[in-house]
This record gives sequence, structure tokens and C-alpha cells, in this order.
Amino acid sequence: MTVATAKIGVIGAGAWGTALAQVLSEGQDELLLWAREAEVIDQINRTHENKSFLPGHRLRDNIRATQDLGAMAACDVLLLVTPAQHLRATLQALPDSGAALILCCKGIEARSRLLLSEVAKVVRPDNDLAVLSGPTFAHEVAQGLPTALTLACESEALWERLKPLIAKPSFRPYYSDDIVGAEIGGAVKNVLAIGCGVVDGAGLGQNARASLISRGFAEMLRYGAARGARADTLAGLCGLGDLVLTCSSTSSRNFSLGKGLGEGRSAESLMSDRTTVAEGASTAPVLQQDARARQIDMPIVDAVCALLGGKADVQSVVTRLMKRPLVSESR
Repeated sequence: MTVATAKIGVIGAGAWGTALAQVLSEGQDELLLWAREAEVIDQINRTHENKSFLPGHRLRDNIRATQDLGAMAACDVLLLVTPAQHLRATLQALPDSGAALILCCKGIEARSRLLLSEVAKVVRPDNDLAVLSGPTFAHEVAQGLPTALTLACESEALWERLKPLIAKPSFRPYYSDDIVGAEIGGAVKNVLAIGCGVVDGAGLGQNARASLISRGFAEMLRYGAARGARADTLAGLCGLGDLVLTCSSTSSRNFSLGKGLGEGRSAESLMSDRTTVAEGASTAPVLQQDARARQIDMPIVDAVCALLGGKADVQSVVTRLMKRPLVSESR
């Protein structure tokens, strides 16, 4: 496989999948973009725009949308951008091929508490595996604004194969061999972003948000250490970098969900209004269960779960957090 001949496919045509297709189609004869929705396929192929999920961005003419997963077997590299809870089924439905798989979804599988890379290795043990994660808003990537992120690969040889395909003038990957760390950063930050949205929606102030980001990062580090992630990975683009971005803008679906909770709306009503997935909502209870099973203290994650489950209001959650025992900051 060379850069000139390698064929790229993207599975999942939401905002992020479409933005990835746009940036990675540069230099490609054709990039295949798989979508479940017939109307999305029609929009992309007929008007070169995904009006349902990424409106206002004209897509390159060499992007072709398809509803046929079988067509993806012709690709050398497949980026998986499905919702986290649908990854296993998507991999099972995907035709056998030797394609390198790059996971671009973030979460923990609810039924097994496996990281998504672990799910991929169960279903597709023979495929090379990488994880692409970092501070990335889809609309900025689609615009060609400067973006840096982590490409974690199971071998340096895979990094050497993938980096010329992924790197573009405005899209810069950095190598890591810590797949677990890259995954945990992306999964945990989504839950913490909900918490920061709550802070914003409830008008608790910038001090509170900065405190939540800092103490949430400490929770991420504790959980990561228990699952074998390296601290330096979590301090990088796929951990702290992504955390800072998604905890500070309504462009984040998770932050927006939390903002609605902070304003007094129910999680049920907020999620029923959405056409896109706030992954933190499904990750939060799984993360809480796994943390408790491993005896890891994650009070902010517990607070987010209480709010999502309608078991507490914002004021009681804040009061509970502020009355926790006074301890060393290193704990």
C-alpha cells in the first residue's frame, strides 16, 4: 500500500465522519463514505453537502456516499465513526478484509465495559488497529482550520503506513503507542464535559468550571492508571487537550446537554430533541460502574450520573461535592 494507491473509507456520516471524509479526501481519487440514512446519501451525492449533520460545508466531488457496507471491502484503511454502542454490530456486519481499522468514536461499550479497541480486537482480531482522538470540532475540521490530534497505533510500523494518509496541511497527527490512553481520554472527557455544561447552565461561574476541569482531569488520571493508560498520554491532545475544548463550548454536544441540565431541563427531554449523539450520556453510567468495580473514586462522574438519572438536582449535587472531606490535591 502506497499513499498514491491506498483507498480510504469512512463508516459513519454524522458531523465528525463527514468532516473526516472532507479532510482525508484531499489527494484521493475517491473516498467512500458509508451512511445509514438514504437522505444523507442523496444529499452528499447530489448536492455535495451533508445538510442533515454538517450543513453549510460543500464537500469535495471525490467523496461518494454509499449505503452498501460491502463496498467498504475495497478500502485499505477504514475509519469507524459510528456511535460507540453500535461499533460491535458494525464490525460484525463489515465484510472481511485486510483493512487497517482506525477508531474515531469515543466511549465504553455498555454491555461489556470493554474499551472500543478491545471490542474491535474481539470482533476483528486480525486487522491492524489505531485510534484517532483529540480536540476536534467537526465544523472547524471541515473548514480546514488548524487541528492537531493523537493517532495511537498498535505498532510503529502501522504509524509509518498511516501517517502520510492522515496528515494534511491543516490536520496534524501525533504518534502514540498508548491505545488505551487515547481511548480513555476521549471517553472520560465526554462525561466531564456534561458536568462543565451543567456549571455553565446553572450560572455557577468560571471558577467552578476551572475547578471541575482540574479535578475531573485528576479523575481521568486515576481511572486511566487503573486500566493501564500512561499519564503522559492523558496529559496530551487526546486527554487534556480534548477535555479543555469540550468543556468550554456549546459546539460540544456533551457540553450542550449539560448546559440544558443546568438550566433545569430533564435529560430525557434534552436527548429526545437531539438528532446527534452525546456520547457522554451513555458512557457515564458504564464508567461509574467500572470505576466502582475497580474501587476508583470519581465523584464528578457520580454527580453527572445522578443528574442524568434524575436522582438529584444541581444544588444538591454541588453541595455534596463541596462538603466532601478535605484531602491532599494529589488524591
